[in-house]
Amino acid sequence: MSKNGLRESARGEACTLRLDGCNGGVLNETVVLCHLNSGGMGAKTHDLHSWYGCHSCHNIADGRKKHNYESNWLSHMILLAVIKTQERFIEKDLI
Repeated sequence: MSKNGLRESARGEACTLRLDGCNGGVLNETVVLCHLNSGGMGAKTHDLHSWYGCHSCHNIADGRKKHNYESNWLSHMILLAVIKTQERFIEKDLI
Protein backbone atom coordinates (compact mmCIF):
# COMPACT_ATOMS: atom_id res chain seq x y z
CA MET A 1 0.00 0.00 0.00
CA SER A 2 1.29 3.44 -0.86
CA LYS A 3 1.58 6.08 1.83
CA ASN A 4 -1.69 7.61 0.56
CA GLY A 5 -3.43 4.28 -0.10
CA LEU A 6 -6.26 4.83 2.38
CA ARG A 7 -6.87 8.34 1.06
CA GLU A 8 -6.79 7.15 -2.53
CA SER A 9 -9.25 4.38 -1.64
CA ALA A 10 -12.07 6.96 -1.34
CA ARG A 11 -12.15 7.40 -5.12
CA GLY A 12 -15.32 5.79 -6.46
CA GLU A 13 -16.72 4.99 -3.00
CA ALA A 14 -20.10 5.97 -1.58
CA CYS A 15 -20.38 8.23 1.46
CA THR A 16 -20.53 6.13 4.63
CA LEU A 17 -22.13 8.86 6.77
CA ARG A 18 -25.30 9.39 4.70
CA LEU A 19 -26.86 12.37 6.51
CA ASP A 20 -29.86 14.28 5.15
CA GLY A 21 -28.77 16.04 1.98
CA CYS A 22 -26.02 13.49 1.33
CA ASN A 23 -24.87 13.51 -2.27
CA GLY A 24 -22.35 10.71 -2.00
CA GLY A 25 -23.48 7.81 -4.08
CA VAL A 26 -20.99 5.46 -5.69
CA LEU A 27 -18.68 7.19 -8.20
CA ASN A 28 -19.50 10.63 -6.77
CA GLU A 29 -16.41 12.76 -7.25
CA THR A 30 -17.00 14.70 -4.01
CA VAL A 31 -16.34 11.64 -1.81
CA VAL A 32 -13.01 11.94 0.02
CA LEU A 33 -11.40 10.41 3.10
CA CYS A 34 -12.61 12.49 6.06
CA HIS A 35 -10.78 12.37 9.38
CA LEU A 36 -12.22 12.40 12.87
CA ASN A 37 -11.82 15.77 14.53
CA SER A 38 -8.82 15.68 16.84
CA GLY A 39 -9.69 18.85 18.73
CA GLY A 40 -6.95 21.04 17.31
CA MET A 41 -7.14 23.42 14.37
CA GLY A 42 -5.50 21.79 11.37
CA ALA A 43 -4.61 18.61 13.27
CA LYS A 44 -5.72 15.35 11.70
CA THR A 45 -6.07 11.91 13.18
CA HIS A 46 -4.45 8.88 11.55
CA ASP A 47 -5.95 7.87 8.20
CA LEU A 48 -7.25 4.70 9.87
CA HIS A 49 -9.58 6.90 11.95
CA SER A 50 -11.50 8.24 8.99
CA TRP A 51 -14.59 7.74 6.89
CA TYR A 52 -15.68 8.16 3.27
CA GLY A 53 -17.63 11.39 3.08
CA CYS A 54 -19.33 13.46 0.41
CA HIS A 55 -18.94 17.23 0.38
CA SER A 56 -22.23 17.82 2.20
CA CYS A 57 -21.69 15.30 5.02
CA HIS A 58 -18.05 16.37 5.43
CA ASN A 59 -19.11 20.00 5.86
CA ILE A 60 -21.71 19.06 8.49
CA ALA A 61 -19.25 16.88 10.41
CA ASP A 62 -16.61 19.62 10.39
CA GLY A 63 -19.07 22.34 11.42
CA ARG A 64 -18.93 24.30 8.15
CA LYS A 65 -22.61 23.67 7.36
CA LYS A 66 -25.56 24.39 9.65
CA HIS A 67 -27.62 21.43 10.78
CA ASN A 68 -30.15 20.44 13.44
CA TYR A 69 -28.44 17.25 14.58
CA GLU A 70 -27.81 16.73 18.29
CA SER A 71 -24.06 16.67 18.94
CA ASN A 72 -23.94 13.22 20.59
CA TRP A 73 -26.09 11.67 17.86
CA LEU A 74 -23.88 13.15 15.13
CA SER A 75 -20.72 11.92 16.89
CA HIS A 76 -22.24 8.43 17.12
CA MET A 77 -23.16 8.44 13.43
CA ILE A 78 -19.64 9.53 12.47
CA LEU A 79 -18.15 6.68 14.50
CA LEU A 80 -20.48 4.23 12.71
CA ALA A 81 -19.25 5.68 9.41
CA VAL A 82 -15.65 5.07 10.54
CA ILE A 83 -16.52 1.42 11.26
CA LYS A 84 -18.18 1.02 7.84
CA THR A 85 -15.15 2.59 6.18
CA GLN A 86 -12.74 0.35 8.07
CA GLU A 87 -14.76 -2.63 6.84
CA ARG A 88 -14.22 -1.35 3.28
CA PHE A 89 -10.48 -1.01 4.00
CA ILE A 90 -10.45 -4.67 5.02
CA GLU A 91 -12.47 -5.75 1.94
CA LYS A 92 -9.94 -3.90 -0.24
CA ASP A 93 -7.00 -5.51 1.62
CA LEU A 94 -5.75 -2.10 2.69
CA ILE A 95 -5.50 -3.06 6.36
